[in-house]
Amino acid sequence: MADEIVCSGFFRAAEGAKLSCLDKFQDSGMIQFFFGNILEAFYNFFAALLNPGMWLNWSNGESLMRFIYYGASVELFFVSLTLLMIITAYGMYNRAFMWGCVRGLEGFVNRVGRFFAWAGLLMVLQQIIIVFMQRIFTRPDISIGFGIPLQFDISWFAEELKLFNALVVCLCVSYTFVQGGHVRVDLFYAGAKFRTKKFVDMFGALFFMIPFAVVTWLYGWFFMWRHLVTPNPSASDRLDLLLRKSKLLKWNVETIGFSPNGFNGYFLFKLLLIAFCLMVMLQAVAVFYRSWCEFREGPESENKYLDKDTLGEGEEAYEGTH
Repeated sequence: MADEIVCSGFFRAAEGAKLSCLDKFQDSGMIQFFFGNILEAFYNFFAALLNPGMWLNWSNGESLMRFIYYGASVELFFVSLTLLMIITAYGMYNRAFMWGCVRGLEGFVNRVGRFFAWAGLLMVLQQIIIVFMQRIFTRPDISIGFGIPLQFDISWFAEELKLFNALVVCLCVSYTFVQGGHVRVDLFYAGAKFRTKKFVDMFGALFFMIPFAVVTWLYGWFFMWRHLVTPNPSASDRLDLLLRKSKLLKWNVETIGFSPNGFNGYFLFKLLLIAFCLMVMLQAVAVFYRSWCEFREGPESENKYLDKDTLGEGEEAYEGTH
C-alpha cells in the first residue's frame, strides 16, 4: 500500500498539506529517516531564515504555535545536528578555527556565569534583610521603590530566594565546569594517560552531556509553554492540531504561588530549565572541541587559552576549592 502513495514534490510541503517524496523516503527505515532528515535540514534552515515572520511574529497565534512546535521538533534537532557536524568537520580541518570556537564558547559561559554568580550574594543579603525585618522590626511586608513603592509580603521575598538559587544553578553550571569546580569521582581518570583523559572527556561530552541536555530540553520545552499560554500545547500534538488551537491562543502566564502571599513568578523556573539545557549543550561542544584539540596537540596544549579565575599570586593551593 505504501508504494501506491503518490508523493508531491521533494521537500516537505508547507504545514504537511501533502506527502513529499522525502517524507516517503524517511518512512522507509531508520537509515533513510536519519539521512533524509539530514538532507531536509538544509531546506528547513534556509526556509526558517528567509521566512522569520512565520515563526517570530508572536502577535499572530499561528506564528507562535509554529515557534512552540519547532522548538522541540525533529526538524530543529536535525538542523542543529547538521550545523554542528559541518562546524566540527571544518574545525578538524582547521584547528585554529576550532580553538576559536573553544575560546568563544568558554568566554560566553564564563561571562554569563560570572554575572549571575552575584545572585548568590544577593540571596545572602536579602535573607539578612528578611531576618531583620521579621525579628527586629516585626514588619509583615517590605516596601521598595520611590514614588510608587513595590510592596510584597515577607513570605514573597522569602520564597523568592529560590529564584536566586536557581539562577546560580542553571546559569553558572557551565562556568563552574570551565573553572573545574564540579566534584569528580575518579576511579581511573586521575591515573590515566593524557590522551586517554582527552578521549574520556570527548566520549562523556558526546554520549552523556549532550543526550542529557537534549532529553531535558524535550521535556522542559512543552512544560514551560504549558505555563505560559492556553490552550496548553503538548509534545504529542501535531503541527496541524496546534495551528487549529492557535485560533483560541492567548497568553496565560503562571502567577500562582505555593502560599497566599508567596512568590508568584514560578514560570521563571521553567524558563531557567531551558536556559540550563542550552548552557550544558554549549559547554558539551566546548569540552569536545577542547579535548579534540588537546588530544591532537599533546600535553603541551593542556589548558590552552583557558580563562580560569585566580585568587591572586601565592594562593594557587586554594584555587579550585572555593
